Formats: sequence, structure tokens, C-alpha cells
Amino acid sequence: MEETIERLTFPKSERLRHKILVDSLFTEGKSMYEYPFRLTWRALTEEELAASFKIGIPEGIAPLQVMITVPKKKRRHAIDRVLMRRRIRDAWRLQRRPLRRLIEEHPTLRTLSVALIYISNENIDSSRLRSKLHRLITKLSSQLPD
Repeated sequence: MEETIERLTFPKSERLRHKILVDSLFTEGKSMYEYPFRLTWRALTEEELAASFKIGIPEGIAPLQVMITVPKKKRRHAIDRVLMRRRIRDAWRLQRRPLRRLIEEHPTLRTLSVALIYISNENIDSSRLRSKLHRLITKLSSQLPD
């Protein structure tokens, strides 16, 4: 009885980086708030994803893709933006598993694009970020289409 251990890495395929998907996320996506985050999300079926690209779906698009943003307007110093991005990325990496499983088990959903935008004016510790992100992921899971 061998157990497979899931690695808690954050691979490139889970980073939202295609301009087409990012643009459609902010024009057609839905938003929700849980201070210190604003989460914008968009669920895509296989057909919607294929229609987004001219040539076809590129390789390396994971079922769950995320983009993390810390605006310069909120955190003026680069060191603060980098620190918060790292903390948010770490919290996401540890909290995303239930959401990823939900998407993989969904019959029609192909990918879920998520943008996490940090909206606080000060640095927040990792444990508080993790609890807020967990609450936000739970809200998002309940809003996904059936």
C-alpha cells in the first residue's frame, strides 16, 4: 500500500500568463472580496477555452491558474510588494488543493482563471493571509457552476 504524496509546488502551468485569458478574466469575470483580497475569477469549459485562442489551446494550461497582483498604489516600496507577493503565493500554494480537486472532478469545467489582488495598505502576516485566503477559496468553491 503505497501512498502518493502530493508535492506542494507552484508550477509554471498554474500561473496565469496568457494575455487573452487575463483580458477575458477582467472583462467577463466575477469578483468577490475578503479583506485584504479582491478575487476575480472566470470558469471556462473546453469549448470556451478553445474559442479564446486562434490556433488552438496551447500546452501547459492547468485546470487552476492564478495571477497574484500587489498594486504599486497600495504598496509603494518594491520590497513590500515582493514580500507580500511571496506571502500570498505561499498561502495560495498551501490552500489551493480542495479547489483544484473540485475543478478536476467537475464534468464540464476545463480551467478556472483566478486573479488575486492585494488591497491592503500595510503588510499582513502569513497566518492571517492564509486564513483569509482559505475563507475566500471556500466562497469561490460555493459559487462555481454545477
